[in-house]
Formats: sequence, C-alpha cells, structure tokens
Amino acid sequence: MNGWSALILAGGAGRRFGGGKLLADLGGAPVIRRVAERVCAGGFSEVIAITGSQGAAIRAALAGADVFVSEASDWAEGMAASLRTGIAALSPQAAGVCVFLGDMPLAPVGLCPALIEAAQRAGYAARPRISGQPGHPVAFTRAAFADLLALQGDQGATALLKARPEAVAYVDTADTGALLDIDTPDDLVRAVAAWKA
Repeated sequence: MNGWSALILAGGAGRRFGGGKLLADLGGAPVIRRVAERVCAGGFSEVIAITGSQGAAIRAALAGADVFVSEASDWAEGMAASLRTGIAALSPQAAGVCVFLGDMPLAPVGLCPALIEAAQRAGYAARPRISGQPGHPVAFTRAAFADLLALQGDQGATALLKARPEAVAYVDTADTGALLDIDTPDDLVRAVAAWKA
C-alpha cells in the first residue's frame, strides 16, 4: 500500500440504533471486530481505531487485533472529533489514509489499491461510487490532512470532498458493502444476511 495507513472511526454513540451498535453480534463477533479483521487483512502500514462512546468495551472487542486504539476525548462533538484524533495519530511518514467507518462491516477493503491510485492521480481524495452514489472507504492523500485536522462539529469530510470536485476521484463498483452501514436494528439484520451470504 506504499506507506498508506487505515483509520477506523468508532467513536459515535449509535443513538439511532439504541446504543452499542459496534458491539452488536455479527456472525459470532462484534461488528467493530469484524471491521478491524477485514481492514487488518488489507495490507496497510498501520491500522488505527478511534473510540469515544463505549471506548473501554470497544478496546476490549479489539484486543489481540493488530490495531492501535486511541480515544477521542471530545468524541461527543461528532465525527469531526474522531477524524481529527485519527489524523493526529497517524505515522508522520503516512503517505495517505483510507478512512473506514466502524458501522460498515462489508466496506470493500479490496478496492483500496484502486482508490489509493485514483486519489494520488486526483491529488486529494478518492471514494467508491455505486450506481452514482458515493460510498466508503475514502482514500485521502497527505494533501488533505490539514483540512481534516481543521474539521469541526458533527460532520465528516463530505463538505471537503464537495468543495474540491476537481481533486476528488471516484472508483465505480458494484460492491454494495460500500453503502451498507448499520444505523438501526433493521440495518443489522441486513448486514448479518449479507455477511452470511
């Protein structure tokens, strides 16, 4: 992966789910463990997970995985806090980072080499696109790090990507895992079915 890192954002409280969604069972292991296992198999230089709500339980769920776990003390602010903490925790040598969401256990890790190549060509970032809809993970080059560190509030990096259309590439895919996130108990049922399939 040419010195690229992976970042798993796992700091949210999962309120729409009723709490604890990252610890919910997915095929015999917590959702966050399933995400980490897939990301760790992706060949990144390092894998970092950012916790917040339920930090101790998520750290326990990741025990033994080759993941550096860091806590966003200001996690309650929203996704921007987790992103800032994650970018700050990256190796100083990181060429870029692929950002994964802790509630997307079927995100296409195998697409990352193509995303990295596309991001490097575009100069800022790249993300998967399925039937015209942008998904995850998102690959950010080092050029985006300062902007990610400056994010505020309960927003991810979508605004940054929309502000630089000429520097963001898209990799088209048919992999529905790029869009399948777990926000509600019904989403978990769908994710379990897709996981078993």
